[in-house]
Amino acid sequence: MDIEKIIKNLEKNNMKGYFVKSSDEARELVAELLKKGDTISCGGSVTLADTGIDKLMRSGDYNFLDRSVAGLTAEQIDEIYAKTFMADAYLCSANAVTENGELVNVDGRSNRVAAIVYGPKSVICVVGVNKIVPDVKAGFKRVKEIAAPLNAKRLGCNTPCAKTGKCIALDGDIADGCQSSARICASYVVSGRQRVKDRIKVIIVDEKLGY
Repeated sequence: MDIEKIIKNLEKNNMKGYFVKSSDEARELVAELLKKGDTISCGGSVTLADTGIDKLMRSGDYNFLDRSVAGLTAEQIDEIYAKTFMADAYLCSANAVTENGELVNVDGRSNRVAAIVYGPKSVICVVGVNKIVPDVKAGFKRVKEIAAPLNAKRLGCNTPCAKTGKCIALDGDIADGCQSSARICASYVVSGRQRVKDRIKVIIVDEKLGY
């Protein structure tokens, strides 16, 4: 894969691209992109945990809107989701990054894709090289074959993919799938050219991270 080309295509699409060799470098770069005292939030992400960025967010240097705190009520979690749209920075991963410099993301509740699309002043997306795909179609295929089944199993979702390890609609249209209320692939979003230059920052890490 041509990382330099992907970085250039991200920047052609008005997204700032970075390439780092390790999780340590990714964490250091995220710290440089944030300012102490920033209000930050994040989407659910194995990648942020794999890189240790989750610990950085909880370091006390930031006002972290953390929906994973034990004991929060459903109403309190909804309030955090709402406050996230006013955050200085939103941290997440992506389900796929295309060689054309597009981000592919699929969500169930859709709080993550919503924040990527609109709201937070800055979006910092951290991805391993395992998430690079040729194009958008391959990105959605990756979701159905890899990301959705593994995340559904991790989260204990009562879905066919969590039980069998694959989507029941691999050969169907993009949004085809099960009718489970726990389905985690309800909203399909492609981030192409952005109107706000460099609002979205994509850090590609030369490691296999997350799902």
